[in-house]
Amino acid sequence: MIEENNLLASVSETSTDSEFFFPVPAGYKKGKTRFVVVMGTVMSGLGKGIFSSCLAKLMQDKGLKVAPIKLEGYLNIDSGTLNPFRHGEVFVLDDGMECDMDLGTYERMLGQNLSRSNFCTSGQIFSSVLHKERHGDYLGRDVQLIPHVTGEVKLRLRELAAKSAADLIFVEIGGTVGDLENAYFIEAMRELAYEEGPNSCCFVALTYILEPQALGEQKSKAAQLGIRQLMQTGVQPDIVACRAKNPVSETARQKISIYSNVPMNRVISMHDSASIYTIPAMLRESGLDFEVLRLLKIEDRIDLRNERKAWEKWCDFTDKIGQNKYDVTIGITGKYTSVRDSYASIIHAIEHCGIGLGCNVKLKWIDTTELNDSNAAGALAGVDGIIVPGGFGVRGTEGKIACIKYARENNLPFLGICLGFQMAVIEYARNVCGLSGANSTEIDVKCADPVIDILPEQKKIEGLGGNMRLGGNDVILKQGTGAWELYGKVDSVRLRFRHRYEVDPKYIEKLEKAGMVFSGKAPKQPIMQILEIPDHPYFVGTQAHPCLTSRPLKPEPMFAGLVAAAIKRRFPESDIEHWTKVNRRFE
Repeated sequence: MIEENNLLASVSETSTDSEFFFPVPAGYKKGKTRFVVVMGTVMSGLGKGIFSSCLAKLMQDKGLKVAPIKLEGYLNIDSGTLNPFRHGEVFVLDDGMECDMDLGTYERMLGQNLSRSNFCTSGQIFSSVLHKERHGDYLGRDVQLIPHVTGEVKLRLRELAAKSAADLIFVEIGGTVGDLENAYFIEAMRELAYEEGPNSCCFVALTYILEPQALGEQKSKAAQLGIRQLMQTGVQPDIVACRAKNPVSETARQKISIYSNVPMNRVISMHDSASIYTIPAMLRESGLDFEVLRLLKIEDRIDLRNERKAWEKWCDFTDKIGQNKYDVTIGITGKYTSVRDSYASIIHAIEHCGIGLGCNVKLKWIDTTELNDSNAAGALAGVDGIIVPGGFGVRGTEGKIACIKYARENNLPFLGICLGFQMAVIEYARNVCGLSGANSTEIDVKCADPVIDILPEQKKIEGLGGNMRLGGNDVILKQGTGAWELYGKVDSVRLRFRHRYEVDPKYIEKLEKAGMVFSGKAPKQPIMQILEIPDHPYFVGTQAHPCLTSRPLKPEPMFAGLVAAAIKRRFPESDIEHWTKVNRRFE
């Protein structure tokens, strides 16, 4: 019989003689890293990522090193092929990983860049297990969900612990308790707590308290049953976070406490908030951060001096929420406008800039599918600026071009992102350069002037797949341009990309002679990455997705420039600096 304190050391490799299978990567130190596991009950979409990231931020403020990981039940290897209508925005990490939008929540709240180590799907887990099986890594064992698949999950967490040297890893399990595809994730977490020993894991159940309008009172039965289902898996929650529209009543919390064996001081209300950026304060006021420290017995690792400084800085930001001197409206002209999560990072980037500039930015959602030159003006009536976001496919592209033409001709502040950048080039080529047949080969393969095309070096690998430009790339800024001023007169900036098509180099000279300036370029390739029109109040486009790198305490400059230009358009006498200088406010 293997003694408990020697389990990890003795059975890190599989054996036909033992039922134990606890894979441990090189460099992993048992006891160094603790785990906070967040699971949902009742229904999905409750905000597990928001809760987890906010709690992680409080721990980060205390001087602890934190690392999040999202476990997704779907069999896709990544999120790259998921339709925004079904799954919301695809968030791209600096290393090119296409992942769930919750990773964006973690990056924004924690102010750190994540990597593919922070995102794991069932597809990745099963692929790895099958690869190892084919290579004989299991030594003749019949490969099973337990222990091999659950072992692979635990291995991912321990690899992240070893790589990040984190004090705390926040594990978010997608979906809800009871979903068939997530059952083995929950089992893996139960096994992890057993293997790591007492005080190694803190389990959080995020649930929902119903408040039927017809009854006029909060009902906790659905939450109770969801927690019971979690307990039936062998997992005893340490904390229950109750989502609700209004603050959860004492009575509802008492019922949850009795039903779940969780003390009242660890059954907390996480009711709707005006901004997700005020939720850390809600959790802090409940004392939840110190409850987690006590449960995991790591109180001796915190740095209260660091916490005071970090919290003061965060409060300086949150105190500005709702303190608005201006009101402007920005139009989002796209084809996924019926699903707001499709543009989650854009919404947050605008929010960061609005708070920083003391401006309430209202969003007007404009579906471009049916728009053209004859009705674009009506659709854009009342907006102070527009964003033409990214996307794939033909639908809605001509409507986007019509919106860009209106913005250019009527001095309406404009920001084009990825496809929006490409549509701006097409519009300019058609209506300023006189190339009436200008288009993208993504839209029309046989167009007369393919100003947007796949570059020759990309065409060589088109048939092999993997020809998307993904992740972070450096952008060289042209001195003296608006973009150069906007980013603080630096020589280069790092942005994130997700596209295949580019401005065809043979059209660049013609576009620039007509007045378009390409102010950002790739360092070693003829790839145009930022454009602007100098004599326009604000006409900027980028092949990148700058929204992916916007942070609450460091708003993205291109979005800040757009909001500033919109304020100037609506309030000409305002004291807002010109858009090229507005970034000074955030220094």
